[in-house]
This record gives sequence, structure tokens and C-alpha cells, in this order.
Amino acid sequence: MITRLGLGLMWLLQWLPFPLLAACGRLFGRMFYALGRQRRHIALTNLGLCFPQLDEKQKSALARRHFGVFGRSFLERGFLWWASPERIRRHVRIEGGARLAAVKGKPLILLVPHFVGLDTAWTRLSLDHDMCSLYANQKNPAFNDRLYRGRRRFGRQELFSRQEGIRPAIKSIKSGKPFFYLPDLDYGKSDAIFVPFFGVPAATITGLSRLVRLTGASVLPVVARMTDDGYVIEIGEIWTDFPGADLETDTRRMNTFIEQEVRNMPEQYFWLHRRFKSRPPGQKRPY
Repeated sequence: MITRLGLGLMWLLQWLPFPLLAACGRLFGRMFYALGRQRRHIALTNLGLCFPQLDEKQKSALARRHFGVFGRSFLERGFLWWASPERIRRHVRIEGGARLAAVKGKPLILLVPHFVGLDTAWTRLSLDHDMCSLYANQKNPAFNDRLYRGRRRFGRQELFSRQEGIRPAIKSIKSGKPFFYLPDLDYGKSDAIFVPFFGVPAATITGLSRLVRLTGASVLPVVARMTDDGYVIEIGEIWTDFPGADLETDTRRMNTFIEQEVRNMPEQYFWLHRRFKSRPPGQKRPY
């Protein structure tokens, strides 16, 4: 019941002018920072590991900014789920779209780091392209259903449960559908290796390299950047000399790329995730 009331509130809020919707999101984020003790601890721990040069005041200020943009991204899902295509196009701008159009129909992996606007990137790109991706079922059935339907709102999108394995996604990639890939969470030690992320060993799945080797796909980086009046979806250049010599080289390259992008807008990376929960033998979890 509470979830449905929350979804109803999100539906109402998405009718607000975008600056007011954004302000509501920032307020929600500030409330979450004040009340969400566990997630606040996770964010501050992550920031301390990745930015050891920050003192406590600077770290706290960065965490507060992160909760503000996270709150925005959460409430603005209502905008993605119910706003008209015209309104979405007005507030979500694509830079580098020609790079994606140039490889349309060919095996392609869109490398999308976990910035707070990643759902916006999916929705905006789905207005113009049929894509495929993996998804993880959410614990709350009502929210899970709304999230799933929201992601399949436009076009002929294919979403494969992680429980199905990777084979359906490989088939879709080979058919020419871009694969919207988010490989920078800690999914455990299975199919992962420890490579540095901000100098800290991080369990990182090797799927990007393995998928490219299996499908012959190109890699096109996609970064979602939140702005005051919406979002910019930045599509980069196709990676050259990839895959490289081995899985570790490729996975290090991926983490280095993501780290560089995080430094450009550190408050917008998803710091609420336990990125370093899996540890090499002998190391304690930091959380």
C-alpha cells in the first residue's frame, strides 16, 4: 500500500515544471541523508576510500551533494515513466548521437557507468533505438513491476533477467540490438577479478571483455550527466584496440575509464552501493 501511494505521488510530481520537480528531488535527497543512516555510512565509506585526500568536512559536503542528485534521480523516474516523448526529448539532450547511428545494426555494447542519470539514458535512447539489457528483480513487487514497464515503455526493448544467464543477451547483440551494459557494481567474486578502482582492489566482472570476444561487438561509452534543467547523454568514441591482450588488461581499462568520468562529476556517481564489499583474501570488508 505504501509503495502504491509513493508511486502515485511520483505520478503527481512529474506534472510539475522541471525546476520544481528537481527541487522536490533535492529535498527528498536531503531528507534521505538525514534519516538514511546505513546508506549515509556506505556513501561516506566509499568516498573515504576513493578520495582519501578529503577531510571530514569536504567528504560530508560531497556526500550531501550526492544525496541531493540521487533524490532528484529517484523522483524523476516518474518523469521517465509518464511524461510525453516530446517532454522527455526537451529535457534530455543527446550529444554524439551520430556515433551510435553510424554503427546501427552491428553488434554493439553501450558501456554505461552507474551515474545517477543512467535510467534517463535508457529512456531517452529507447525513443530512437531498440536495445537490450539485463535487469535484477527488485524486492518490492509493485516497484519492480513499475520499473520493468517503464523500461519497456518505448520501442521494442528486450530485458533479460540475470537469472536467465547471458545467452539471450548474446543472441540479441548478434542480431544488431545495442546492449545497454552496466558492469561496475560488486556482484561478488564469481566471474570477477580484483582490479584497482581509485587505487582500491575492487571485484569487477570481466563481462565486457568476454562479450566483445564472443560477439565481435564494438564498445561505445555512454555517460548520463544531470544538469539544472534535465540531463545530457554523452556518447563517446568507439573504443579502439579493444579487446586487448587479456581479461585483466581489458577490465583495468574499463575501471580506469569509469574512474576518469567519476572525477569529472564525483557527486553523480552511485556511492550508495557497497562497491568494495567483496575483498581479496585476508582483507576485511570496510562497511
